[in-house]
Amino acid sequence: MSETASLILTNGNVHTLDKENPSAQAVAIKDGKILAVGSNDVVLRFAGEGTQQVDLQGQTLVPGLNDSHLHLIRGGLNYNLELRWEGVPSLADALRMLKAQAEHTPSPQWVRVVGGWSEFQFAERRMPTIDDLNEAAPDTPVFVLHLYDRALLNRAALKAVGYTRETPNPPGGEIVRDGNGNPTGMLIAKPNATILYATLAKGPKLPLQAQVNSTRQFMRELNRLGLTSAIDAGGGSQSYPEDYQVIEQLHAEKQMTIRIAYNLFTQRPQHELEDFTTWTDMLEPGQGSDFYRVNGAGEMLVFSAADFEDFLQPRPDLPEGMEDELERVVRRLVEHRWPFRLHATYDESISRMLDVFEKVNRDIPFNGLHWFFDHAETISDRNIERVKALGGGIAVQHRMAFQGEYFADRYGKEALKHTPPVAKMLAQEVPVGLGTDATRVASYNPWTALYWLVSGRTVGGMVMYDENNRLPRDVALELWTAGSAWFSSEQGKKGRIAAGQLADMVVLSKDYFSVPEQEIKDIESVLTLVDGRVVYAAGCFSPLSPPPIPVLPEWSPVATVPGHYRAAPPHASRAVFAQTVHQCCGSCGVHGHQHDIARRSAIAVSDDGAFWGALGCSCFAF
Repeated sequence: MSETASLILTNGNVHTLDKENPSAQAVAIKDGKILAVGSNDVVLRFAGEGTQQVDLQGQTLVPGLNDSHLHLIRGGLNYNLELRWEGVPSLADALRMLKAQAEHTPSPQWVRVVGGWSEFQFAERRMPTIDDLNEAAPDTPVFVLHLYDRALLNRAALKAVGYTRETPNPPGGEIVRDGNGNPTGMLIAKPNATILYATLAKGPKLPLQAQVNSTRQFMRELNRLGLTSAIDAGGGSQSYPEDYQVIEQLHAEKQMTIRIAYNLFTQRPQHELEDFTTWTDMLEPGQGSDFYRVNGAGEMLVFSAADFEDFLQPRPDLPEGMEDELERVVRRLVEHRWPFRLHATYDESISRMLDVFEKVNRDIPFNGLHWFFDHAETISDRNIERVKALGGGIAVQHRMAFQGEYFADRYGKEALKHTPPVAKMLAQEVPVGLGTDATRVASYNPWTALYWLVSGRTVGGMVMYDENNRLPRDVALELWTAGSAWFSSEQGKKGRIAAGQLADMVVLSKDYFSVPEQEIKDIESVLTLVDGRVVYAAGCFSPLSPPPIPVLPEWSPVATVPGHYRAAPPHASRAVFAQTVHQCCGSCGVHGHQHDIARRSAIAVSDDGAFWGALGCSCFAF
């Protein structure tokens, strides 16, 4: 062969998502791209003297996952500050975690639980009370965010933010009070989440060095779950370029392990056109590299067009004059060929937004420009047709997995069956990309999202969808890979295991295509490759893993409860655990002489029960 691979993966159960070559055994990689895909015999022809080989031992290999809507840049700055309740099975467990972290957190720092959970996931089927928080953390400020609708603050947090009986309710929010007018510790979003995020912003921030570390930890956590790319949707309190210095630094130092295409999100009501005029003059869509590049505008285009969902409140009506403000911004973007995205929950809002887009298109044809709605939970059949006619797409997230019970209470279970109508979008051949909208509402775990769409259930187990709005597993996975690539104008470059595409791939801890539905949400990666290099490895592939990154600051929740909840296996002695891993790794597919390293790594990890399930060897079941 004229070309020699740098890495070859053999003996895999490879799901390529390439219709021309849907399954394979082996993949060859060179210079960050896929060189060949096929049988072991065919691909091994690309082996040479310097080729590294990894035997996958029949485990499932899929393209790297791509979150079409993730607040990664903002989330990374705060990840090390946050205690995550994603996947925690009971409120008792959650409160124990909170209590332990409060005892470990130095003054004046807070304990923050910022989204990613629902009370319906808990065995108790209830939220924590203010008394629960005060008992768990009598002296350390605690802030707990629940979806878009409320936040809970303990006594210490109320004191830290300075809310008293004299504090007036801010615009768009309510400070709940007792019979004497004193704040209880509950904040309610009415009609939007401004009060919640403004209060959260009062807490201490991490210094720059710790923000860099925090962002790297978050990327490593996403790699653990199989993510290799994300489209960053901007976000509140994320100004450009001020709040991008950390990700710019990581990109310059080649320390990014997630590819990011970023959208710019205006932060200034009544000055949105000014912001986008500045940005369209200074940047070009696609500017950057395959790791970090400009994607376009949004998800906020103008503040008058924001229809944030909170299904505990009635649907908000967008103000008069929204159309004029939105039209001015969209005209600017289309004139400069800037792709754009727009947050839209309700069909009523989408109808008015589409009126604007159609008006602009008549004067300045979109003509293939990539634009799309985010969320679109209640979009109608007619508006799906209008999106298609304008060449748009729809980025769908699993927010309903966390809020389906609330939607059913307000709008009924019949309406819930079509919220969002993903199957109808696909039937209309509208581009669809899947994602999470993490970190402040839904979990960043892509397997929770895939479980939701395949099973049709909420994280609490309630059935939302019948067969008409559930997706086959291969279709759902394709929307998380090749489907999402359209939303960053990278179709044909990523999302499939095919020659010439970027070498971003994931070996799964379980076979997604055959495990019971309930087990989909437990899947993790045991080997994640980005640009053809290993960025995360566990179990039998641990010898290939990059070294761990020490957590800063040392008291961070990430140091003791790293990321999405993982149940510890039944207790076993260190010796038994290490011996078992050693025996397993002695027969696994990592070529070389590093099994002792894998054994020593397992011993070190097993000292902390929170890590056991994370790095348990994939060759056997706990």
